[in-house]
Amino acid sequence: MVRVLIASMLALPVLSGAAAHHGWSWADADQIELKGTIRDIYIGPPHPTLDVETASDGVWRVELGNPRQTERAGFVEGSAKVGDEIVAIGNRSQDASEKRMKAVRITVGGKTYDIYPERIKTN
Repeated sequence: MVRVLIASMLALPVLSGAAAHHGWSWADADQIELKGTIRDIYIGPPHPTLDVETASDGVWRVELGNPRQTERAGFVEGSAKVGDEIVAIGNRSQDASEKRMKAVRITVGGKTYDIYPERIKTN
């Protein structure tokens, strides 16, 4: 019993850190549209990411869902390449100095990928 209690206490900071990382508390409630050119693509854990260069605001980090969720949306390795134009809709970081967003939908090459369909705001 004591071992279980100690293990639980040791795991709590790890689990709470993971929940904070995977939550949306760091992002604004309002969604923005980001248009640009893909400069880097990472497909892997914990979240696939795209570095997107915009015409007026430099390079943004666009986070997608976890790898399985992103794959279920249809976005897999080879779905996009560096140099492709992209439109991303999502929630930007509450820290205005950070050019980072969590995408709920991306469109690349005329194909739309709904990463978080339940979070897409249509208005």
